[in-house]
Amino acid sequence: MSNQSVSALRDEGHRVAALPWDAVERRLRAGGLAILPVGAGAKEHGFHLPMGSDALQADWIVDRLAARLYSDGIDLIAWPVVSYGYYPAFAAYAGSITLQRATFAAVIGEIVTSLQGHGARAVLVLDTGVSTGPPIAEVITGRPGCHHLKIHAGPRYRETAARIAEQPYGSHADELETSRMLASLPEWVDMARAVASPVHPDGPRPGALTPSDASSPNYSPSGAYGDPTLATGEKGEALLEAMLSDLQVTIREVAGAAM
Repeated sequence: MSNQSVSALRDEGHRVAALPWDAVERRLRAGGLAILPVGAGAKEHGFHLPMGSDALQADWIVDRLAARLYSDGIDLIAWPVVSYGYYPAFAAYAGSITLQRATFAAVIGEIVTSLQGHGARAVLVLDTGVSTGPPIAEVITGRPGCHHLKIHAGPRYRETAARIAEQPYGSHADELETSRMLASLPEWVDMARAVASPVHPDGPRPGALTPSDASSPNYSPSGAYGDPTLATGEKGEALLEAMLSDLQVTIREVAGAAM
């Protein structure tokens, strides 16, 4: 392969980790949108999913969005996943890492400031978590050109989740998340080890999950919260299509406003 061909390949794609810096500069100047995915790389996800499930999903989502938006003439430039964050609900499970809220907020704020300093007209923070939402909002709300993309918050996703869910309740490594993993990254799912969390008669309560306190409404020996045994790839395909459609609509609006 010629040096010219190698150079052309390096200037393609959407991940800055695989690009030379001058290609990133050129594309930002041409109006490329910066996307910063946030997803835990070390957070328990039950017995049946890996601890890096959020980071894996974040990369998968960004890859699909970049391909879809390229067809719309929108250049999405992706920074590496921020894989450590504010995840206090899972600290009791071995290997799960959480930063202090202020620390996490400061990290996001400094990265966003750097991206804007390098000329990004719009910065999209793709948030795969729940507890990460408030600190991200805290540091980007009111900043011109900054947008908080919460993957579970779009209208199509919420309608689809409400329609297909069979579990009485859930929020983590549950029927919905496991279905998405089965549809997107099935090689990382071990359904033989999927275990439903106990259903407390009073329903779920805010607070940390516990692997040991059987009296808690948030008791889960496995770490899953909900019923992942109900997950299917078909449900996951519907959820992911709804999610990607929601995100694509929002990013199109951002791109139009950034012109």
